[in-house]
Amino acid sequence: MNEPLARPRPERARSRLGTWSDHHAYSFVASLGRIFRRPWSTALTIGVMAVALALPLGLWLVLGNVERFAGDVQQSRQLSVFLKQDLAADAVAALADALRGRADIGDVAHRTPEQGLEELRARGGLGQAIDALGENPLPHVLVVTPTGDEALLADSLRTLPEADLVQHDAGWRQRLDGWLRFGGRVAWVLAALLGAGALLVVGNTVRLDIQSRRDELGVLQLLGASDGFIRRPFLYLGAWYGLAAGALALALLTAAGAALRLPLADLAASYGSGFGLVGFTPRQVLVVLVGTTALGWLGAGAVTGHFLRQTRPTDT
Repeated sequence: MNEPLARPRPERARSRLGTWSDHHAYSFVASLGRIFRRPWSTALTIGVMAVALALPLGLWLVLGNVERFAGDVQQSRQLSVFLKQDLAADAVAALADALRGRADIGDVAHRTPEQGLEELRARGGLGQAIDALGENPLPHVLVVTPTGDEALLADSLRTLPEADLVQHDAGWRQRLDGWLRFGGRVAWVLAALLGAGALLVVGNTVRLDIQSRRDELGVLQLLGASDGFIRRPFLYLGAWYGLAAGALALALLTAAGAALRLPLADLAASYGSGFGLVGFTPRQVLVVLVGTTALGWLGAGAVTGHFLRQTRPTDT
């Protein structure tokens, strides 16, 4: 007896896979076509979503720049050790060399009384008043840059017999850290609220599209079309909305950053700083676009799933 020439099961599996991939490709292109066929309503939907997304993203970007500035301050934090007035210059140099050998100290700079007097003359014009005293009353100062916890280092330096005063004020940094933590929490709350708003905008837009095609979808259900087959074009539609809104939000923030970058650079330069605004990195752009696309996909999926549960044919 001859063996069968065909094996239908693998062919059927390949046919199903091909049909599935073809419908994905069709849904991908058709959903994009539906967006371009309604330019004004599409622009309104994407604009509302972009503004809602730009607010938490803008706050996130601002906090990132403030944290970068705070990091620069933390790296350059210094303690000023005012030494006793009668300490000789060679003893000061020996003390500075000893401190440089400590693991908790990154660098030690020695400022002589003469250098301190010159700084006073340059900054506030107090040098002439000090000169009137007949002698320089300023002490030697060691400017210490810590590598670890500066509070612990300050306590250690106060125990030095040569130290008269250790100037260290970390209160403003603690307050800055507190504000940064608070700002980060505000950014997350805004992201949740406005992200939910963007989700509702996508859901409502897809719902209106579903209502306009209600009869067509009902026929597909009666013909036995699966829920995935019906849902797929709307999922891609929501994803396109999310992707376009994310790209527009990034463009708005980039334009805002470009408008603010030069005035901020001029302001920082007036204080002798080279600080400038930094925008989104390519990795952050990718994360934002993927996140907003997923947001649109989820919004469309929720609305379409609700419609399918309400209209699914039942046996009588």
